[in-house]
Amino acid sequence: MRIAQVSPLFESVPPKYYGGTERVVSYLTEELVAQGHDVTLYASGDSQTRARLRPIGRQSLRLDPECIDQIAHHVLMLEHVAREAHTFDLIHFHIDYLHFPLSRRLPVPHVTTLHGRLDIPDLVPLYREFGEVPVISISDSQRRPLPWLNWQATVHHGLPATLLPFSPGPGRYLAFLGRISPEKRVDRAIEVARRIGMPLRIAAKVAPVDQRYFDEQIEPLLAQPHVEYLGEIAEAEKAAFLGGAAALLFLIDWPEPFGLAMIESLACGTPVIAWHCGSVPEVLREGVSGFVVGSLDQAERAVASIDIIDRKACRKAFEERFTASAMAGNYLRVYRELITQQLKAAPAGT
Repeated sequence: MRIAQVSPLFESVPPKYYGGTERVVSYLTEELVAQGHDVTLYASGDSQTRARLRPIGRQSLRLDPECIDQIAHHVLMLEHVAREAHTFDLIHFHIDYLHFPLSRRLPVPHVTTLHGRLDIPDLVPLYREFGEVPVISISDSQRRPLPWLNWQATVHHGLPATLLPFSPGPGRYLAFLGRISPEKRVDRAIEVARRIGMPLRIAAKVAPVDQRYFDEQIEPLLAQPHVEYLGEIAEAEKAAFLGGAAALLFLIDWPEPFGLAMIESLACGTPVIAWHCGSVPEVLREGVSGFVVGSLDQAERAVASIDIIDRKACRKAFEERFTASAMAGNYLRVYRELITQQLKAAPAGT
């Protein structure tokens, strides 16, 4: 199958540091290539892939000091996609709704994975207008604000099975991985670790939009003796960071569409203690791969009970549900169905 993957340009594919969507695009692209498909990846020029790379710009926009207008780069990419669309059997977009006016006019089947939150009022009239565009959710929870979209499937994220090795433990500290922002609630993680008397290691990015929040509300908390702030870590550092932890604290305060850090942790055998929000109940199996909590007291008790979670069971949960191979297989089923639908709808003789 000739497949185009269209990635955001904010980070490289895969990202050098933090980056959820671009990381998933990388895992999917490489798995499709490994399965014998002809894949073209539209991404930043510093991306690394075994697919055919169509580079847009020199490097990821977040790391480009000369980039002022990020949208301009994406519009340029969409022109390249439109020009080459006839060479593909299907085009898979990962750039939210930016391409919708273009994609409804494309001559080939296309689908869009929506990677972000959908509980934003501004999105309603836009998605009403483009209600026929085929889309994929990354969790069933993500669909709730817009259940009437043209949903094709829910496809959970997946990681290469060999990416993060199993660590039998026991872990020596609690971990927080991701980015520091109000909705990620690293403050909750700091408080739970203080209550239980365990070290907390924080590996997290601070985006410019969250710098003031970090400076005023989080940085003063980092001076506590049980807290170690590592900053943003690279992909190669994740195995040791997550594998050495007793548990990952994922005490979010927003409808997280998926939460890649949860399955990264499970791949290492490290259980997850997560707030009952968004996709969390879909990803975790209560008492098997971690605990789902709804208060700081519950989170404290979960940490105290973390030794009852079998780390081998965490790894097994990852292998059964969240590998890149499983993810690619689920996407391929959608691709084939959309191609079949287009062939059936084509006028006779075309």
